[in-house]
Amino acid sequence: MKIYITGISGFLSINLVRYLLAHGYTDISGIDLVDFTYPERDQIQFLQGDIRKEADLRKSMQGADVVIHTAAALPLYTPEEIYSTDVVGTRLVLQTAQAYGVKRVIHISSTAVYGVPDHHPLYESDPMIGVGDYGKAKIQAEQACHQFRESGLCVPILRPKSFVGPERLGVFAIFYEWASEGKNFPNIGSGNNRYQLLDVEDLCEAIHACMTLDEDVVNDTFNIAATEFTTMKGDYQAVLDEAGFGKKIIPFPVGPVVLALRVLEALKLSPLYPWIYETASKDSFVSVEKAQQKLNYLPKYSNKQAMIRNYHWYLANRDRLQAEPSTGVTHRVPWKQKALKWVKIFF
Repeated sequence: MKIYITGISGFLSINLVRYLLAHGYTDISGIDLVDFTYPERDQIQFLQGDIRKEADLRKSMQGADVVIHTAAALPLYTPEEIYSTDVVGTRLVLQTAQAYGVKRVIHISSTAVYGVPDHHPLYESDPMIGVGDYGKAKIQAEQACHQFRESGLCVPILRPKSFVGPERLGVFAIFYEWASEGKNFPNIGSGNNRYQLLDVEDLCEAIHACMTLDEDVVNDTFNIAATEFTTMKGDYQAVLDEAGFGKKIIPFPVGPVVLALRVLEALKLSPLYPWIYETASKDSFVSVEKAQQKLNYLPKYSNKQAMIRNYHWYLANRDRLQAEPSTGVTHRVPWKQKALKWVKIFF
């Protein structure tokens, strides 16, 4: 089986590459705007290219049996980049896959398609009312997937919760830095809301199921998430406990904090985008019953276990990250702390 991965240099995809190699898959190729700088470089075929350019896709996808579409512009990108990558790019990936006779395209969507819901858990049949440019673009990308399904292409759609694990930095790098330096950590709201996460290895298991199970089973849409989770405060506190400094998650009133972050956002000083700070105090969890029944999905990691595993990876790689400082808007690099670097001295 020849496997082709879009966004192959990203956090999810490097974990997927390692998972596939460990499970005996040797014919792996992919495309990404960012260079593939991991040790596995000589075990894959890589093109540094753009999924928004049909020529790049045709050059690199030919011969693939399965396409795993992970490439996306995340919420911190510009609205133009989000639309051109997440919507136009997705259509081009599907179009090229169909032209080359690819057997199935596994599309990595997001639970952001549900927006800010008024009930929990969320099921795959619930309305899609995505918030912001990213959420709306993910809905349009799924609509494109449905159109290609109707024309005969097998397109499993996975909607993962926010996932963590080795190589995950982004906003979590801020939290892990504070934990490793023996700091308390501020929380928006009481922290008593239930906020579900996901370990990247469990997501790789779900992707593998969509690669290998019968087409009639997988040609569908599935929520993917941890099945064991407590509260925002409880799960994040587990990392502070693991750090061993006796520090705590400190709750702050939602209204003033969100207002302050909106002001900082306008001044380009907020380390968080609105989707994070406006939903962090609310319940956020989905049902994975459908994936359990049809994909035999059985996650190995709870929220706490996933976050602690990611924290230990951060500690093991902290010296390298500090020696080669790099920040950006993707999950593979730390996000800038901006105003939080001044706040940290009080914790």
